[in-house]
Amino acid sequence: MLNAPRWVSLWFRGAAIYGAIALTLSLLGPAIPGPGRLPQLGFTFTALAFQIVFWIIGTAPVRYRPLMLAGVAEKLAFGVPALWLTTQGTAEPAAALFGTVDLILGAGFLLAWRATPRG
Repeated sequence: MLNAPRWVSLWFRGAAIYGAIALTLSLLGPAIPGPGRLPQLGFTFTALAFQIVFWIIGTAPVRYRPLMLAGVAEKLAFGVPALWLTTQGTAEPAAALFGTVDLILGAGFLLAWRATPRG
């Protein structure tokens, strides 16, 4: 039976816990008024759904190895624009912090994909 290194499960489960906490806390912050509220909630709840995916990957990394690349894409989808918009002055500095964390997690997902044997 093929097994992934232990750190792979821990990385994905840790990412899921971090993401669930950060996103839940973002719901407690100020709401964007008016028509911007729907994209804010849509982003937050879609990202929360991905935290469930990360937890599932952590339960059986070999089985869910193909989903790891979707996790990399999810992290890039927030991390890159967050850093870019911060450098343009159109996002709060905190966005750069959270974007950097997402890029680090995404890099870990890519390393996990490489370290996990094909099932």
